Amino acid sequence: MNLVNIGGVPEHFNLAWYLGLKNGDFKAENINLRWHDYFGGTGEMCKGLRNGDIDMAVILTEGIVKDIIAGNPSKIVQVFVKSPLNWGIHVANHSKFKTIDDIKGTRAAISRYGSGSHLMSYVNAENNNWDLEKDLKFEVIKNLEGAVEGLTEDKADYFMWEKFTTKPLVDNGTFRRIGNLPSPWPCFVIAVREEFLKTNLEDVKTILNIVNTTTEEFKDIPSIDRMIANRYEQEIEDVQEWLSLTEWSQKNITKETITKVQNELFALNIIPEKWDYENLVFEL
Repeated sequence: MNLVNIGGVPEHFNLAWYLGLKNGDFKAENINLRWHDYFGGTGEMCKGLRNGDIDMAVILTEGIVKDIIAGNPSKIVQVFVKSPLNWGIHVANHSKFKTIDDIKGTRAAISRYGSGSHLMSYVNAENNNWDLEKDLKFEVIKNLEGAVEGLTEDKADYFMWEKFTTKPLVDNGTFRRIGNLPSPWPCFVIAVREEFLKTNLEDVKTILNIVNTTTEEFKDIPSIDRMIANRYEQEIEDVQEWLSLTEWSQKNITKETITKVQNELFALNIIPEKWDYENLVFEL
C-alpha cells in the first residue's frame, strides 16, 4: 500500500477528505492516505511541502503561488474550493476599534509570514488605500489559539481569519468582527511536491478522483449541515449559510486566475516577479 501524506487546515472545507478516509475509499485503491492537520495554516503547510513532511496540501491559492515563486518545489494540480474565502476582520471584544479605518497603522496578528492572514492584510490595506509600508505592522501568533491570546492580551490589534471558523469566538464575546473581505480568487487549491508527482502521478490522479466524487455530491449528503455543525462546533444556521456560499471544484486553475493572483501579489510587492503558468501549475 502506497503511503501519501497530505496536509490541510482542520476546518469544514476539508470534511470531504475525512469522509473519504472514514469510508475507506483510499485504502480500496491501495493508497494509505495520512491526513495531517495544520493549525498554523498556509505558511506552515508551505514549510511542510518544502521539508517533505507532506506530499500534498490543500492550501490557499495566494499563499502557494507566492511560495512556489519563492522556491517551494511544488505545483498546483487542481482547484479544491472555487468560491472565495470570506475573511472576517476581528478585534478583541474590549478593543476601542470599531471600524476598518480605526485599525489603520495598527498591529495585524498573522499566523506566520507568507500565510493567508499575512497576504490578505495587504489586500485589505490596498482596498482601503493605506500606505503599504507605513500602515501595516505584524505580530506572528502561529494559529487561531495564538490569535485569541494575542488580541485579548493586547499583543496585537486585529486578526483576519475565515469568517465561519471564527464565528463561535464572535458569538461568545471573545472577538468582534468589524469587517469582511472575500478573497478575489478561488480560495483553496491542491498542491503537490514536484518530486512526488514524478514518481506517484497515478496515485495523485486516483486521490483527486476520489475526493472529487465526494465534493460533487457533498451538498446532497443527508444531514450534512448537522454533521458539520457537530464536528466543527458551529451553529447550524451558520453552516447552512456557509454551504450556500461554498462551491467546490474538480478542475485545475485557469491561466486567467493565475494571472490575476500574480498581478495582485506583484502590485503589492509580495512577489518579486511573475512566472509562466507552466512553472506554477501541473496539468494532469
